[in-house]
Amino acid sequence: MDLLVIQDKVFTIRGYRVMLDFDLAEMYEIETKVLKQAVRRNSDRFPNDFMFELTNEEYRFLRSQTVTLDGRGNYSKYLPFAFTEQGVAMLSSVLKSKKALTVNIMIMRAFVLIRQYYLDSNDLRERIDKLESEMKVKFNDIHQALNYLLEPPQSERKSIGFKQNDD
Repeated sequence: MDLLVIQDKVFTIRGYRVMLDFDLAEMYEIETKVLKQAVRRNSDRFPNDFMFELTNEEYRFLRSQTVTLDGRGNYSKYLPFAFTEQGVAMLSSVLKSKKALTVNIMIMRAFVLIRQYYLDSNDLRERIDKLESEMKVKFNDIHQALNYLLEPPQSERKSIGFKQNDD
């Protein structure tokens, strides 16, 4: 399984990067209901910051925004579970197969790559912001200098020549 394929199955919901139950079940090569059953039997291992069930609105919004969801998870009468990175890690203790362990390792690597990409992009954004502010100051200075050259300030000058008294 390719890390890029895994990255395409990571979504941001409620401020968490998550993977949906039907995508995980497909990767683990099990049915979604088997995955959900294992999670429900071990619900104490999945606090809300590890796993949560999507609301109807969240799922509808996600499907409308993500063309790749079409055809995936359409046939369940239940809303999908969303697993955070910690929740995916916990799945390996609930699904005790070799396949689950192998897939979990790849998923953890994908989450690390996503986090690194995010950190790199934040660093790049900060650099660009800093450069923009430096350039703005420099361009303001250049703009002022050009205005001065084009329209130098005129001071009052004493007139030269013969001055007539009007008395």
